Amino acid sequence: MVQTKKVVLWVLVIFVAYTIIHSPARSAELVQIGFEGISDAAQSVGTFMTQLIN
Repeated sequence: MVQTKKVVLWVLVIFVAYTIIHSPARSAELVQIGFEGISDAAQSVGTFMTQLIN
């Protein structure tokens, strides 16, 4: 089980490295989309908490 997790982790790391090297513009775009999603989620939680107080 532990060996399988190591193999999957290494495959994932190699895939991410290959993607960054092969297409850095697309990788940057995906990271930006991810951060925008996290930002939107945090903003929504903040709005929800504000509504609970009011």
